[in-house]
Amino acid sequence: MKKYRLALLKGDGIGPEVVSSAAHVLDVASQSTGLQIEFVELLVGMEAYRTTGRTLPPETMKGISECDGWILGPLQTGSYPKDDKDYPMSSGKIRKQYDLFANIRPAKSYLNTLNHIDLVVVRENTEDFFPNINLHKGYGEFWVDKDTVMSLRVIRRSSCKRIAKTAFEIARSRNQKKLVTAVHKSNVLMEGDGLFLDEVEHVHEEGYQDVKLEQKLVDSTSMELVTNPERFDVILTTNLFGDILSDEAAGLVGGLGLAPSLNSGESYAMAQAVHGTAPDIAGKNVANPVSEILSSAMLLDWLFSRKGEERKVFETARRIENAVREQLLSQNPKDKTIDLNGSASTQEFTSSLCMRILANS
Repeated sequence: MKKYRLALLKGDGIGPEVVSSAAHVLDVASQSTGLQIEFVELLVGMEAYRTTGRTLPPETMKGISECDGWILGPLQTGSYPKDDKDYPMSSGKIRKQYDLFANIRPAKSYLNTLNHIDLVVVRENTEDFFPNINLHKGYGEFWVDKDTVMSLRVIRRSSCKRIAKTAFEIARSRNQKKLVTAVHKSNVLMEGDGLFLDEVEHVHEEGYQDVKLEQKLVDSTSMELVTNPERFDVILTTNLFGDILSDEAAGLVGGLGLAPSLNSGESYAMAQAVHGTAPDIAGKNVANPVSEILSSAMLLDWLFSRKGEERKVFETARRIENAVREQLLSQNPKDKTIDLNGSASTQEFTSSLCMRILANS
């Protein structure tokens, strides 16, 4: 039986708390199914800087390549010491190094049974306006003069093609509306978003005509996400638009504490909570770990679907997701963290969730 090695990169702020919670839940769920998991802790962020003088040491980059998947906590990007050799370190460097081109961000109603939001934002993850990842070497923003900054945007046909295929595959597998909404601003960004839409249409015509395709401007999509979110299934878009729309969708279902995310490519995948480091509550044992927990379940799903791994991987992910759903629907305030109007600490929430997993085994 294969033993899966999962890297734990705890990050900054509340990262060590939520990543530890996710690892504990994974450990309990895997034991209930007989799945074998080994956790490998690697340094990243301020802890790595204090130890090695770098926030993303070479040992960490090499270590993650030797694991089957990675679980990353939030990082305080942009505020690391200026003498950090990796400044400004962010998860973008990991995504670029290992070509994690797809950022998958589901938004699902767990708290309210009267609300039936169940959508996925599929976001291109390696280019666009993000200056630390859109160039091979160097920084994508520069000063023309003391009063003017220019930002470079990169959109590649190959990137549009592979993210479009990812979105259509997800829509097909969800077996619900089978609808992909391609979100753009081609009336203004005519060349870049025009290329994006052209490639989306080509991919659709070549092999996904069983999936419906529609095109929407990003501004009207933003409004409709608020007024009629239930109509969406899979939202396909470029990096910056996806970053914004996925946070908006998360707000509709309970906030970033409930918003999972997976960064994936052909060979590697990384679970990463959508939320930030929340320094105001770091170390207080009150952080909501659901985002990191569900992200870890998504990592198991990736292992199962992309690598054809054993059924126990899939079953472990389902036990985690089902337990989260059951606990969030509970009316007992001890079953929810403070941000969800509950009274449970991070550890208490995690312990309750683990008991549910074992009870339902």
